[in-house]
Amino acid sequence: MNPKAALGLLRSIAIYYNPLRMAQMRRHYAQLLQPGDLVFDVGAHVGTRSRAMRSAGARVVAIEPQEPFAGFLHRSLPRDVTLIRKALGPAETVARMSVSSLHPTVSSLSPDFAAEAVQAPGFDHVRWDRSQQVEVTTLDRLIADHGQPRFIKIDVEGYEEDVLSGLSRPVPMLSVEYLPGLPERSLRVVERIERLGDYRFNPVVGESGRFLWPEWRDARAVDHWLRGLPRDALSGDLYARSEAAKP
Repeated sequence: MNPKAALGLLRSIAIYYNPLRMAQMRRHYAQLLQPGDLVFDVGAHVGTRSRAMRSAGARVVAIEPQEPFAGFLHRSLPRDVTLIRKALGPAETVARMSVSSLHPTVSSLSPDFAAEAVQAPGFDHVRWDRSQQVEVTTLDRLIADHGQPRFIKIDVEGYEEDVLSGLSRPVPMLSVEYLPGLPERSLRVVERIERLGDYRFNPVVGESGRFLWPEWRDARAVDHWLRGLPRDALSGDLYARSEAAKP
């Protein structure tokens, strides 16, 4: 294994397997999911979200193409978690991922992400020093193969809009990473979700595992909120809940 890639893997394990962070994630997903729910973890990385969702009783499909993380997940995830060692996008194809060996959480299939990110706060120390060819499939294909998910978590560093382009039907709930330093990307993702159906939104800042707003808000409120964030604010997850799927 490339020494830098090995260091990047160990660094991610140390950061994301923090016991406090893991406990927050378990509590969060226990409030969102019911035993038996099917969930897709798109951009599973080192598997902490997959484990937290599994602890809530969900049936987890983890999607991670990047090495050495896909290999780590293959060796370490519980056997009842299904691992797909592919990326997701708008069509089934083969693509090239830009990889940061020391900061692998920001590796991306988006050809423009690295160029945009270096201008954003918090990315000045990141270098995309190698690439990896990956197989790409679609959310529609995953649904055909595994069933309709209750929840889809997507964290793919600027490629979220492309991943959602491979989804032709609404799902009850999904989450996407938002990046205050690159607000236009997040705004386009919200627009894409709106084209799927009638959704309401609520952010989780950082890894807090707590919704920011007491109520779920419409896309206009999200647009206003994202545009008002300082560029150096913490990133997080923006959750979208289908109004048609509300209890």
